[in-house]
Amino acid sequence: MKSYRSNQVFLFIYWLLLFISGKTLFLFYHAAKTAILSVSEIARIFFYGLRLDMSMAAYLSIFPFLLLFFSVIPDKLTRKLVNGYAVLCTFFIALLQTVDLHLYSIWGYKLDATPLQYLNTPTEMIASSSGAPLFLLFLLFILQLAAGLFLYFRFFQPRFSGHKITRKKALVSFLWLIILVLPLRGGWQQIPINQSDVYFSENAFANHSAINVPWNVFYSIIKKDYDGLNPYTFMAPEIAQKTVSDLYQKPNAPSAKILKTAKSNIIFIILESFTANLVGSVGGEKGVTPEIDKLAEEGYLFRNFYASGDRSEKGLVALLSGYPVQTTTSIIKIPRKTEKLPHLAHSLKKAGYQTSYYYGGELAFANMKSYVLMAGYDKITGKADFPTRDYNSKWGVHDHVLFQRVSKDLKEQKQPFFTTIFTLSSHEPYDVPMKTRFAGDDEANKFRNSMHYTDKAVGNFIEEAKKQPWWQNTLIVLVADHGHTLPNYVDYDSKAKFHIPLILTGGALAKTGITDTTIASQTDLAYSLLNQLHLPNQEFKWSKDIFNPAEKPFAFYIFNDGFGFVTDKGSFGFDNISKQVVQKKGQFTEKDINTGKAYLQTSFEDYLKK
Repeated sequence: MKSYRSNQVFLFIYWLLLFISGKTLFLFYHAAKTAILSVSEIARIFFYGLRLDMSMAAYLSIFPFLLLFFSVIPDKLTRKLVNGYAVLCTFFIALLQTVDLHLYSIWGYKLDATPLQYLNTPTEMIASSSGAPLFLLFLLFILQLAAGLFLYFRFFQPRFSGHKITRKKALVSFLWLIILVLPLRGGWQQIPINQSDVYFSENAFANHSAINVPWNVFYSIIKKDYDGLNPYTFMAPEIAQKTVSDLYQKPNAPSAKILKTAKSNIIFIILESFTANLVGSVGGEKGVTPEIDKLAEEGYLFRNFYASGDRSEKGLVALLSGYPVQTTTSIIKIPRKTEKLPHLAHSLKKAGYQTSYYYGGELAFANMKSYVLMAGYDKITGKADFPTRDYNSKWGVHDHVLFQRVSKDLKEQKQPFFTTIFTLSSHEPYDVPMKTRFAGDDEANKFRNSMHYTDKAVGNFIEEAKKQPWWQNTLIVLVADHGHTLPNYVDYDSKAKFHIPLILTGGALAKTGITDTTIASQTDLAYSLLNQLHLPNQEFKWSKDIFNPAEKPFAFYIFNDGFGFVTDKGSFGFDNISKQVVQKKGQFTEKDINTGKAYLQTSFEDYLKK
């Protein structure tokens, strides 16, 4: 029988074994990525990751160590409390490590507090994950839970029945509590441990594999509000501000005129997850989006347009408010901040436009409803406004149903109008009501089929629109809310993931058959449209005019705690955790890196002050 004073050591080792087995499972689950790593890199994943594992094990040990120290509590009650705590923690560790297995495939970064943003809309959250291999994941969860509990009750549970409490044993227990401080903060160094301490490779997957999932989740929860302090202070504020101001220095050259009339109707179609990798007209696979490619050929196409972030709610704010995306949080989560943002709908409404917003899903998802309401749309249509018989999608109604409603309503719409349409069928789980165009039940082909379906719905909508009397005075904007890692699982921080289409069409378009190679971003669009309409746009200070060739060409995007910067000469990604460049293509200089840092610093400071 184990002695009383060894109980704490055995408990600590138990937590470590759970985390090490979780890392091993992660590497096997992502076997294709693991196969690229050398044996040395795999060994270092466990070696470098051990510090975070020990830190989390120390946090988990505090409660049982305290119980074992206050030994005046009867043995029977102490055993029940410690064992119950161990079972509960084992359950959540197994759950978090299992969820991380699949979400990493989608997001490209380790599980953090991001899913908590969607707890107020559980139906949509479940729908989003329904494309996952649920049976396999459930088996892996049960395997981790069962193996963990077997090990615990067979080898690691405290056994101290009938012991006598002595000062010596109490002192040893107290010393174990004190010793916990060392692994808890990751060592004696001045700054407590963080994710960067386990980064060791230029391979992002190797670094991510070393991160302890439970530690990462709780750390991101604790740090989410930033206490009003900017964690991205790279340089003196005045230098950062000057650097960003230079990017937006307005040229004397005039912008190209793309509209026939100054007060055109605008239909703003936001396409869920429409990555450029599957849109042939912008260099992606051919045949997935034939309708949109046709519109690009006869309209105005931007080939080098980039999303500002990687989530729908982030893209929404970037597109409609011209506001930069934040790293591990989103301004849309805080209504008091979004109330201070400009909005394309608000600007157009002041100019006499009738405004409307259409979405086939739950408006409250990711807190988008508060943002849309504060924009002041005259009419907002969501899932609840459709008959339940039309709820064919797990998210809500399919895109063809949504477009049919918009077509019907626009026949009675007073001009000029601004109509925003947000599609949803190309979101996970990619369930669409169409005959399979691309064979195969894998995620990539399901995604291709969903984009192909939405493309057809868009094409039908445009054909119907061309028959309407308002067509000749209407500009239609087709743009994605964000990109995607599919179909080829591009890196989560690469510019390929953020490359999206922007296509302008409609009878109001003065120039057609145009392909523009200007490098631009979602944050530029609202400002540029208002400029074409000769309406005030000074509120959109994080924007440049994409129709003015004299503007400085660049795009800035955010991935999880890092940023990317694209210029006409090259691009790079900078990881804030490892504090190094992790993606690079073409040419870039130290000045470009500092410009990206200044942009992140200044934009995040602006977010904190909202």
